[in-house]
Amino acid sequence: MTTEERPASPWNIANVVTVARIFLVPVFAVFVILSGMEHSGWRMAACALFVFIATTDFVDGWLARSRGLVTDFGKLADPIADKVMIGTALILLSYYDTLPWWVTAVILARELGITAWRMSVARKTVIAADRGGKLKTILQITAVAWYLWPWPSPLDAVGPWLMGGAVVLTVLTGMDYLWKAFKSRKSEPNRTS
Repeated sequence: MTTEERPASPWNIANVVTVARIFLVPVFAVFVILSGMEHSGWRMAACALFVFIATTDFVDGWLARSRGLVTDFGKLADPIADKVMIGTALILLSYYDTLPWWVTAVILARELGITAWRMSVARKTVIAADRGGKLKTILQITAVAWYLWPWPSPLDAVGPWLMGGAVVLTVLTGMDYLWKAFKSRKSEPNRTS
């Protein structure tokens, strides 16, 4: 087996960035808590850190693809890191009455359900995020960042439209994943025959 054919080690720079992203989420949570969603300085700091953490999502993906460091661990850990980051932000925004709880519930139900499904089939196959899932994540990140920033009155009205789009795309991509799961299960050969 040549060096090119050898699979990438899970201990690589792309996966280190992914894990670091997860460890930065509690720091982000502390910033939001310190802001109480009323202190503009802490809100700006929380928003800036959230955007930084989100940006590392693109960095680890780029590193993995450009350097041939794509691993099964990375394919699973990367979406989990996204869900930890976005889930924490949504819960905090709802806790501080900035975002309705039903929005958080719908998004988290979809994210946890798809993650559970991915984990359940991980022994057979690793399901990476598709284009729709990536677009959904970008829209969620944009909407959350908009809600975190202390916008002046006319601009804060954009937030609900962004979040509404994020909710719709979250539900649609969740249904798409379920449809693909149903089709792949249906096409599996019957083991009892």
